[in-house]
Amino acid sequence: MRINPFYDTWLFFIGQHGDQLKLGISGYLLTGLFWALLIAGIVIVATNWRADPTQRTVTHAWTAVARMMIGAMWFQGSLWKLPFPESDGFLGWTSSIAENAAFGWHRAFAAEVMVPYLPLFQAVAFLAEMAFAISLMLGFAVRLFSLLAIVFVAQLWLGLYRLGIEWPWIFWFMTFTFSWFILHRAGRSLGLDAILLRQDLVPARWAALYGRAA
Repeated sequence: MRINPFYDTWLFFIGQHGDQLKLGISGYLLTGLFWALLIAGIVIVATNWRADPTQRTVTHAWTAVARMMIGAMWFQGSLWKLPFPESDGFLGWTSSIAENAAFGWHRAFAAEVMVPYLPLFQAVAFLAEMAFAISLMLGFAVRLFSLLAIVFVAQLWLGLYRLGIEWPWIFWFMTFTFSWFILHRAGRSLGLDAILLRQDLVPARWAALYGRAA
């Protein structure tokens, strides 16, 4: 039961949130992974702050905070895709796509492919959301993973369009946020992308994904 948002956040931090508790020891391991990403992200921010005076602005700092918060959102959202091979929650929402997608071909795909092969799509969804979380919390390849996240969100928007309880603008807000991360090179705001570019560790053919022309 959620008492208030502050207590609810505390429960998540200590591995006592509902989605964590149902996973047993795996829930604590995932909580450890979250803390590792959070601490690593803060260390990366501090490293950039010390090494590059141009990063020491309110704009860069707030971009880093926003990026890491959205990453934390994806991390927490990935947990109800567990346990493997089939999660009741994931089955329920995938079945909902089979009934509520905006287009008939999407409903048919969910009913005839996604639900019968649920373990495969559940694994893909979990790994995708975890990849988005890692990318954003560390500031790594943010442009690439933000683009993939937009495609992921579009599938959710269209898949749950006729459900009624999901506000369509929520998905657009996420799309606008990821578009902003792409256009403003959010990984270069106190993120790992900035370190990789500063150390000349990015191959030229990949440089555009990190915010620099190849």
